[in-house]
Amino acid sequence: MYNAFFDYLKKYSSKPLSGEDKAMIRRNFTPLRLKRKEYFLQAGDICMDYGFIVKGAMRMYSVDDKGLEHVVRLGLEEWWMGDRESFFNRTPSRYHIDALEPCELLIVKKEGDAELINSIPAYTEMEMKLYQAAEIANNKRLTSSLTDTAGKRYADLIERYPAFAVRFPQHIIASYLGISKDTLSRVIRNNKLK
Repeated sequence: MYNAFFDYLKKYSSKPLSGEDKAMIRRNFTPLRLKRKEYFLQAGDICMDYGFIVKGAMRMYSVDDKGLEHVVRLGLEEWWMGDRESFFNRTPSRYHIDALEPCELLIVKKEGDAELINSIPAYTEMEMKLYQAAEIANNKRLTSSLTDTAGKRYADLIERYPAFAVRFPQHIIASYLGISKDTLSRVIRNNKLK
């Protein structure tokens, strides 16, 4: 499991990992397995761990007063999952996070994350690049939800993340895009006719 994370770090950092760095990562990350539909976090709880997905698919969502789910994040292998606000500020989360497939994660606590940022240059570089990428992705997603048609949002999502169409059910993708599952079905049907 750890080798998958070390390979991932190489993609995001030009700085090599020493044997001591790897040992520190092993000390601060703990393996966790989730069964399908098992929660990683439930709304109202404080997010005590942040997870790196080694294997599996997850979603992060809120539930409104009418009981409707609103998916805010999806995650696959080599993605991170957790509620950043709750994790860093130690506040109760508004979100549920669960496994849509059996998952294997490496999880880190806030103190461990801080120790790694302060001690391992490769980890620090990876964190900076991830925060930048997340900011850009969030801005694009917000702008798209305000200005693009459902068809364009779906096409852009599948072009950027083709595995989503295979790994996530349509109703989950529809919720993530902020559209109804009927609208998504219509978009997919119209794309097939072209």
